[in-house]
Amino acid sequence: MSPGRRGTPVPFARHVRRAAPLLAGAVLLTGCGGSGTAATTDDGARAAVITLDNCGTKVRVDHAPRRAVALDQGSAEIMLSLGLADRMVGTATWTDPVLKNLTKANAKVPRLADRYPSFEKVLDTEPDFAAASFTYTLGKGGVAPREEFEKLGVPTYLSPTDCVGKDNSGDGDGKRTTALTLDTVYGEIRDLARVFDVEERGQKLIGRLKARVTKATSGIDAEDVTLLHWFANSDSPYMAGCCGAPGIVTKELGARNVFDDTREEWPQVNWETVADRDPDVLVIGDLTRRSQSAESAAQKIRFLESDPVTKNMTAVRKKRYVLLSGQAMNPTIRTVDGIEQVAAALREFGLVGPGKQAG
Repeated sequence: MSPGRRGTPVPFARHVRRAAPLLAGAVLLTGCGGSGTAATTDDGARAAVITLDNCGTKVRVDHAPRRAVALDQGSAEIMLSLGLADRMVGTATWTDPVLKNLTKANAKVPRLADRYPSFEKVLDTEPDFAAASFTYTLGKGGVAPREEFEKLGVPTYLSPTDCVGKDNSGDGDGKRTTALTLDTVYGEIRDLARVFDVEERGQKLIGRLKARVTKATSGIDAEDVTLLHWFANSDSPYMAGCCGAPGIVTKELGARNVFDDTREEWPQVNWETVADRDPDVLVIGDLTRRSQSAESAAQKIRFLESDPVTKNMTAVRKKRYVLLSGQAMNPTIRTVDGIEQVAAALREFGLVGPGKQAG
């Protein structure tokens, strides 16, 4: 359970005082015609009551947020990419340095915690909206269940990439019942752009991402190439199943994931099975966190090249490694980075295009 979930009183009275004028605005908007009806707030920004069906929860947002918190890095980087730094009062749960083009904007937003902040610390920012990338973040053991935010009048948004076509009822990272696609990532951008009343910015961001994917995959013929995506842990490694973010990368390039026979998001696989499947290329998570064994790419490569089970694998012998940030291996806007980096590596390795190598 996250620190602060018990024992510390919630600053409820102060939060309600902050929310009072917002609730009054909600009454005004309802009187003007309900969902989607526009009005003007005291600071001149357009306000609109909208409702979203989000991961099984109906979310009502009474005005374009002015004090938003992003509880996971993926949510934060979308908001920052939409130019919303001036409307953010906190971020949390970072696994990598922020995207370079967002460094200046990110510096303006307080970081509440590198991991999960307490619910009370989040409420201290007096938020009027909270977004998260993972179901766990808005559940028991994360920051707080969605209903705890809702009780205080704070609408929440959960990335559809972690709920649409996905079963999170088990103990692991969930199973995909339907393969994830970039359309779901783009849908998250559209939703957040609509919530913040910056829909044109959202369409422009999606257009840029689509153009990058088209450019990266142009001329790629990787149907004979096998990939393995290793996120973390050398003792009992987490490898990508068929249908999450690594599945997007693999499919966009026309390649094959050696563990495409499992729908688990990140199954733990023994090294003997990995060696037996002998992928052509290893896509390796280069993580900056320090919570499990072999987090950094350097640690992973040292293990691969020294362990008797793995050192004779084709990809290891030929040093066919592609290093990705942890965020690029999660379903976020950085999945596009993953497509670009893996595509560039396959070209460099001579595995795609004219004169491509065999094996």
